[in-house]
Amino acid sequence: MISVLPRRRTLLAASTAAAVALLLSGCGAGGSDEHRIRVGVSGDSPEWDVLAKEAKKEGLTVETVVFDDYSLPNKALSAGDIELNAFQHLVFLAQSNTENKTDIAPIAATTVVPLGLYSSKHKQLADLPDRAEIALPNDPANQGRGLRVLEQAKIIELRKDAGLFATPDDITANPKHVKLTPVNAQQTPRTLKDTDAAIINDGVAELAGIKADTALFKDDPAGPQSVPYLNVIAARADRKDDPDYQKIVKLYASQAVQDEVRRTSNGTAHHIELPAAELQAEVARIQKQLKR
Repeated sequence: MISVLPRRRTLLAASTAAAVALLLSGCGAGGSDEHRIRVGVSGDSPEWDVLAKEAKKEGLTVETVVFDDYSLPNKALSAGDIELNAFQHLVFLAQSNTENKTDIAPIAATTVVPLGLYSSKHKQLADLPDRAEIALPNDPANQGRGLRVLEQAKIIELRKDAGLFATPDDITANPKHVKLTPVNAQQTPRTLKDTDAAIINDGVAELAGIKADTALFKDDPAGPQSVPYLNVIAARADRKDDPDYQKIVKLYASQAVQDEVRRTSNGTAHHIELPAAELQAEVARIQKQLKR
């Protein structure tokens, strides 16, 4: 049996699934991998360290594999280089399946975190000047949600039928004449020194040392509109019912893991439990919207 330290992390910055496989090939030597589960995450995820300790009691070895590019964890999962991933919401998963022709399924909901507008130059939303430059994520799933945040903050207005994948082309009113600058979602905190504000996911903000309570505006993670943005644990569809994976799902919902989630998210993450079948139906619904 391979012995893997639960806090050991592998940072992946490769650009292809083949490179991911090469990096992962050195994670162990000899023995059986039957009960080793590699989970792809984005950034530091201490709740998975807690889960790994609990998993050992169930005879499972859980190893987190850290990716610094959102495009990689689903490629690695589809290629079989990791067993699960836990970094994305349902909209992102649906988009990824559609674009890459993969069949990845959510097996459990983890949390919903707010998407907020942050600034290092302005203290209040009303302080944003005319022609302010605002950075927002450039991937379709997070960009659409970011534009909704700006609409809820009354900075812009969108077409009523813009849908989950709204783009700047769907803006119908821009009274402050703000300039929107799309960037990689994980790089949004770095833009704060050069822009008036940026749309930043709370998880990304926390990793960058940005306090959640400094946001100029946030959407409501507990609202009904948040369901498509549930973060999930995902597996290849042909292995979604694997008994070991179901143990992981139960462990994630445990008190010890959830206490760590609350601690590391400053209380902003909302854990939601929905049946896997409902999550999979929501992904299918979103994928249909993408194909229209």
